Amino acid sequence: MPQAAPASVAPLIELDRATVQRGATPALHELSLRVDAGQHTAILGPNGSGKSSLVKLITRELYAVAHAGIAPVRVLGRTRWDVFELRAQLGLVAPDLQRDLLRAPGMSAVDAVLSGFFASQRVPADAVTAAMRERAAQALAESEAAHLAARPLAELSTGEARRVLIARALAHRPKALLLDEPTSGLDVAAQQHFLATLRRLARAGTTLVLVTHHVEELVPEIGRVILLRAGRVFADGAPTAVLTDERLSALYGMPLRVERGEAGWRLMPSPANISFSTARRD
Repeated sequence: MPQAAPASVAPLIELDRATVQRGATPALHELSLRVDAGQHTAILGPNGSGKSSLVKLITRELYAVAHAGIAPVRVLGRTRWDVFELRAQLGLVAPDLQRDLLRAPGMSAVDAVLSGFFASQRVPADAVTAAMRERAAQALAESEAAHLAARPLAELSTGEARRVLIARALAHRPKALLLDEPTSGLDVAAQQHFLATLRRLARAGTTLVLVTHHVEELVPEIGRVILLRAGRVFADGAPTAVLTDERLSALYGMPLRVERGEAGWRLMPSPANISFSTARRD
């Protein structure tokens, strides 16, 4: 499993007391965390915990409240990014992006991948180079979607379209993939195929940052889990230390039991009498 980057290398993502205000209640409240390159990480939490705001903060769709002399958000050591340049370093895979691409009339799978070179939902035909087409074809092959290249994106199954979305993210050869609820809308077979693709990419050296509320999405390569609750870090550590009945019951506000088997992690209701108020916060 890839190890965290040396201290001399800029972190992939670094938040320093980042607060995001959305309405009367902060979506993220003085959130501090660091994710290094090579450190496959899952950020887990229920709806309303701040996961979506965190993704949008990292991708520069939202901005943190400014502090005098403090940069609350750094990506690869930088505080300022052009969105196009950022997407070349940190590939995004999210259902919202897939829905945006589906609105473009007549877009094929390969066009969807090519659109990533322009950080857009359209492809300016006169700007596409032979090198871009070659890289798009390679990325589709890497995500096991080469056979879908000429097909209209709107005619693909959700699972097929999600593989095209991975290809779009990979086309730039990014340092990491930021995956926001990546198996949403997938059936069981498509979900398993998707997770197998993530495992292969992780083993090949692409850092995974997985944002989800499903423990079932945590592939074995994930070496760190951060639990979010109400915009704050609730727990942070190795999966076996963090994913306990007590902590997850407290996180989701109901008695839960977590199991780890050959097929991965599984979360289910539990009749056990677990005290939520005494769950320890790390």
